[in-house]
Amino acid sequence: MNTNVRFEDWSREKMQDPEFRAAYEALEPAYQLARLRIQRGLSQEQLAEKVGTKQPSIARLESGRSTPNLDFLRRVAAALDAQVEIRIVHTGAETAARHTMA
Repeated sequence: MNTNVRFEDWSREKMQDPEFRAAYEALEPAYQLARLRIQRGLSQEQLAEKVGTKQPSIARLESGRSTPNLDFLRRVAAALDAQVEIRIVHTGAETAARHTMA
């Protein structure tokens, strides 16, 4: 019996679960910030100093335990030589609901 599962296959299957997908998408920005910080060779404390905040604020941001405001995200991004991009994407839920009711 082969118990090896490729990550791509596991991920594709898990992303079909709406609850899993929502949790994943909620943590993605936190992961991106942590990755950038590490790539820049900064500790959470060093990044906090550059942003003008305290280390626990950066830890909460990276863990996804806080919902930062846009100004704070921009300050963190600027300290990481990055920028914030926001996209609004149609989910198709309204269209699907309309077709179901017809």
